[in-house]
Amino acid sequence: MRELDHKRYMRRAIALTAYVPHLPFGAVIVDGDHGAILAEGWNKSDQNPTWHGEIDAINQLVQAQGPQARSKLVLYTTAEPCPMCQGAILWSGIGTVVFGTSIQFLLGHGWWQIDIPAEELVRRSPQRKCTILAGVLEEECNALFLAARSSKSST
Repeated sequence: MRELDHKRYMRRAIALTAYVPHLPFGAVIVDGDHGAILAEGWNKSDQNPTWHGEIDAINQLVQAQGPQARSKLVLYTTAEPCPMCQGAILWSGIGTVVFGTSIQFLLGHGWWQIDIPAEELVRRSPQRKCTILAGVLEEECNALFLAARSSKSST
C-alpha cells in the first residue's frame, strides 16, 4: 500500500458534510494502492436511522465495484465510526479507518453516541483486521460538530 495524504482525503470527507451540515458525518473510501476515491457518502439518517455516512459510502462502493477484496481500502470519516458502522466496516473487509472527531468528543458535546470506541470493536473481532488512525484534521472536524450543535440550540 502506498503512503496516502490523509489530510487530502479527510478534507474531501469534510466537504461532503455540506450536504447535511446539521449531521456532519462525511465518509470517503480510497484505494490504498492507487489513491483513487472509489466511493463517498454522508449522513442520511433523517431518511433512515441506519443510513450513516460510512454506511452510505460502503453501499456506494458495493454498487459501483461489486464484490472485491477490500483489505487495501481506506475509509476516511469525519467522526469515529459508531459500533454499527465499525461493524459494517469490519464485515466489509475494509483494512483501514481514518477519522477526525472521537466518540468521546461527541459525547462531551451533547451528541448521542454509543460509548464503544472503534478500536474496541476491532480488538474483539479477531477474524477481521482493521487499522484505526485517529485525530486527522481533528480540530476542523470538531468545529463541524460544534457548529451543528450550536445551530440546533438556536432553532
